[in-house]
Order: sequence, then structure tokens, then C-alpha cells
Amino acid sequence: MALFSSLTPVFIAIICVLIGVIMKKTNGEKEKHDTKSKHPSRPWVDEDLKDGTDHPLEEEEGDEEWQGLEENVAHVPFTGERYSEAEMIKRSQAFYELLNKRRSVRFLSDEPVPREVIDNVIRTAGTAPSGAHTEPWTFVVVQDPDLKHKIREIVEEEEEINYKKRMGDRWVNDLKRLRTNWIKEYLDTAPYLILIFKQVYGQLPNGKKKTHYYNEISVSIACGILLAALQNAGLYTVTSTPLNCGPQLRVLLQRPANEKLLLLLPVGYPKKDATVPALTRKPLEDIMVVM
Repeated sequence: MALFSSLTPVFIAIICVLIGVIMKKTNGEKEKHDTKSKHPSRPWVDEDLKDGTDHPLEEEEGDEEWQGLEENVAHVPFTGERYSEAEMIKRSQAFYELLNKRRSVRFLSDEPVPREVIDNVIRTAGTAPSGAHTEPWTFVVVQDPDLKHKIREIVEEEEEINYKKRMGDRWVNDLKRLRTNWIKEYLDTAPYLILIFKQVYGQLPNGKKKTHYYNEISVSIACGILLAALQNAGLYTVTSTPLNCGPQLRVLLQRPANEKLLLLLPVGYPKKDATVPALTRKPLEDIMVVM
């Protein structure tokens, strides 16, 4: 009994320490969870630019019933172009040299560009592959000066907020060396603005939603082809993803709710005094791995 009495304070002390450790751990985890939930994750991310390809339509909207596609698509014979090895090397080298001259040009002239050229480059972009051949893209071509200026006002207002509040010091400092900011004069001066919208879903004749598989990837591929087509035609642009402008521009351009802005391209000729940053590209060995 005496031994038990002498050990009791020790047991109480041990129990108190254990309770303290457990409570501290619990509070720490709660604090960590609260901090994580309160701190916005990358607040600069535009909802329209989030990749939604992993989020299919709700079950009642994206069920297994008819999606508006033919059950059996006719197949026809195909014969592709076949070149000699020497010609293949020559053509691939020439195409690389053409695309290697592509630069992001922020100083664009207001000199007119033939409308037929714009039609052709967008036709070319429309040849891109897409998930289940859904072709989930809309190319909005803006040439009206007043509409271009309204677009500029929306973009610059949001971009100023992006630079000052949303993007953070690191991103802003990274852009300083490229001498870019929220002022987008090219949105007024470029003869054409091409706004590329991704259709996150389609619309069936019966009013139901049609699944657009891999719409983000499909439209991105189409954008890449469009950039190559512009370069091939001797036109220049700068890839612009105006953060947090999508909803306003969608309303301005009267686009439906299933379309989200992915990219904005001002298109035209460079100004005579245009400059670009003296950048270099990674060598082949840094971007290719042969297994």
C-alpha cells in the first residue's frame, strides 16, 4: 500500500504528460487543417483555365444513352504521302527552321491582313484530332475596333489586379525580365483578335448535354496547330491567357455557358520598330529522351 501511495504521483504525472502530448498533436493537426482550408490554393488560377477533363458530366446528364454520334461510321481507304528519306529529312528540317523563327510579338501593326488568310489558318486548326471526334472548339474572330477596345478594357482591368494581388511576387518578377505588364496595347492595334473557347460539353438536339472527351487537350492541340499555321502564313501573335476574364468576355461575345475561354491571340504583322526578348531554346538533348 505504501509503495502504491508513493508511485501514485508518478503515474499521475505520466498520464498528464501523455494527455498533453495527445492534445498537442490533435491541436496541431487541427491547426494545420484549418490553415490549409483557410489559405486559398493558387488564388491566381482562373476557373476557366482549370483542366476539367477528369470530371465527367453528372450521371443523369452523361449516361450511356445516345450521344448524337453515328453507331457505325463508314471507313474509307487511306493513302498517305510517302517521301524518300532524303526528302523527309529536307522537309522536316525546313519546317523546323520555319517554326524556330516563331516569336511572341507584343508590338503589332494595325496594317490590314487578308480575311481569307484568317479563314484558312482556322480551318487548319480545325483539322486537329479530338476525343471521339467531338471537335470541342470555337474560334471567335474579332475585327470590330469598338469590340476590340472593350476586350482590352476588360483584360487590362483584370490583369492589373492579377499583377498587383493574385499572381505573387515570384511570378511578377519572372515577367519583369520580359518587360511585360497589364497594359495590352496590341488588343487595339492588331487587325484581328482570335479567342479560342473550349466547349466543356456539347448540346444534343433533345437538350441534353453531350460529353466532350479530353476537351482541354483537344483544344490545346488545335491551338498549337493554329500557331504553326500563323507562322507559315507570315503572321505573328503572342499567346495570351487573360486570367479571370473568361466570364466577362464570354458575356461580351455572347458565347453559351458550355464554352470557356482558353486562349486569346492578337494576330497581325509586327510593327517596324517591334522588339522581342533575346531568348534561346533548349537544345534537343535537353528535351528528348531516346529509350
